[in-house]
Amino acid sequence: QVQLVESGGGLVQAGGSLRLSCAAPGLTFSGYDMGWFRQAPGKEREFVAHINRSGGSTSYADSVKGRFAVSRDNAKNTGYLQMNSLKPEDTAVYYCAARWYARVGPATTQDRYNYWGQGTQVTVSS
Repeated sequence: QVQLVESGGGLVQAGGSLRLSCAAPGLTFSGYDMGWFRQAPGKEREFVAHINRSGGSTSYADSVKGRFAVSRDNAKNTGYLQMNSLKPEDTAVYYCAARWYARVGPATTQDRYNYWGQGTQVTVSS
């Protein structure tokens, strides 16, 4: 059973930055697109960002566009989410997910993803 492992979360002041990592041991990483999602207290989990398996195509939720950057290093089986200019409303548990590249459907659709991480908490203080 493949388990993605997120790290890099923590407490940061508004305007600060964090970089989340998502390791994928045991996964043929280059065969999977990656997505990042988040869930704030009392809210549903929502799409944040997506990167295709080669890293050549990315997409973002409007709420993070221009502030967050998704990337990946297939040689290290690791994906990243660089978060800049953080706001208190970015506070949430952040999850990474992997989707087999041939699985069709919008990147925002959570049930199209094969594997998920356990989540990492990001808290932004005002």
